[in-house]
Amino acid sequence: MAKKPLRRRPNAKGRDETWQYLSIPYSMARSRAFRRLGGPALKVWIELRCRYNKRNNGDLSLSLREAAKLLGMSQSTAQRALKELEAKGFIRMQKRGQWYGRIATTWIVTDCPYDGNLPTRDWNNWRPTKRKNQSSVPKRCRGRSR
Repeated sequence: MAKKPLRRRPNAKGRDETWQYLSIPYSMARSRAFRRLGGPALKVWIELRCRYNKRNNGDLSLSLREAAKLLGMSQSTAQRALKELEAKGFIRMQKRGQWYGRIATTWIVTDCPYDGNLPTRDWNNWRPTKRKNQSSVPKRCRGRSR
């Protein structure tokens, strides 16, 4: 006879501790950096952030191969996404990975406390780079008239 599956029960405060969720504060969602994130970068950030469990910031690892397989993208796209997240201040590199030994890079998410310090929230300080005023007509063809 098969065993009955165990029923999940709430704790003393009425919460079910088996369910986790990812909260995105309004200050982050309305920041310039978050609004300018590309789709792959957002997917990689969500994957990294879901690996955080309030005790392991700085030990979050995600290899390019694993990101590509899990998120349905190429390894080069995953690498560009990690570089974008780092440039915009959502993550910081803790320790670079090694090819020999097959060790993935470990990351710090900046919206969570790390090593007893408050979150740095580096994405608040990100500003888009100003591009020079580019014309649709190449410079070499501006003076010519036909």
